[in-house]
Amino acid sequence: MSHEEHKCEVCACEAAEREKYEQIAQVIESYKGKKGSLIMVLHAAQKIYGYLPLPLQEFIADHMRIPLSEVFGVVSFYSFFSTTPRGEHTIRVCMGTACYVRGADKLVDALEEKLDVKVGGVTADQKFTLEVARCIGACGLAPAVMVDDHVHKTLSPAALDDMLGQY
Repeated sequence: MSHEEHKCEVCACEAAEREKYEQIAQVIESYKGKKGSLIMVLHAAQKIYGYLPLPLQEFIADHMRIPLSEVFGVVSFYSFFSTTPRGEHTIRVCMGTACYVRGADKLVDALEEKLDVKVGGVTADQKFTLEVARCIGACGLAPAVMVDDHVHKTLSPAALDDMLGQY
């Protein structure tokens, strides 16, 4: 690759980054003056950027005119927010009591093997992030797994290929 080609790739990355920050600035502006809007801004920022690295948290704090410690406190408290890159889809295996006694631990083991990733990790192709959740509120559907916002019910390790195939 020539120096010029590399330079163009860098410019394209910088332009894409700038565009994401501009979109986030617009979100912040839309919530201007609305008390308690930090969580909504963080959700939108994570959707736009993919995760919430420290420089982005600083940007949000500056533009919302709040302390960075407040932004960081919210990001680090809620498990929905991530400070590291995530996969295109997030798989959350419910480990609540009902799901656990009906085999959720076996689902975690099977997913780790099928996806070649440990809980908390991202697959090599950046397709999936694998997580566990204390409870997703689907006790009657146990064992349950959420992929993004969709709940998959009464799963077994054998049914995981069909579920993953949808994504």
